[in-house]
Amino acid sequence: MTTLRILYFAWVRERVGHDAETVEPPLEVIDVSRLVTWLASRSAGHAEAFAEPHRLRAAIDGRFVSLEASLEGAREVSLFPPVTGG
Repeated sequence: MTTLRILYFAWVRERVGHDAETVEPPLEVIDVSRLVTWLASRSAGHAEAFAEPHRLRAAIDGRFVSLEASLEGAREVSLFPPVTGG
């Protein structure tokens, strides 16, 4: 795995404690779901933010994806709660 820029939004950002970070996940982190699991181990704030991964939405390099999406070739991953209209 290469370096990834992770962007956090809304309550995910609030719980993690910052809006972005650059990480180098281990080789076994091959999809968004595994990334979320790995990120949850980084701090108490991360663990709180990612305690219910089914509540998260993700984008890779600006494109909405499922949590099962591959990270192959990804440079940036955004993690956020479901978006609602108004």
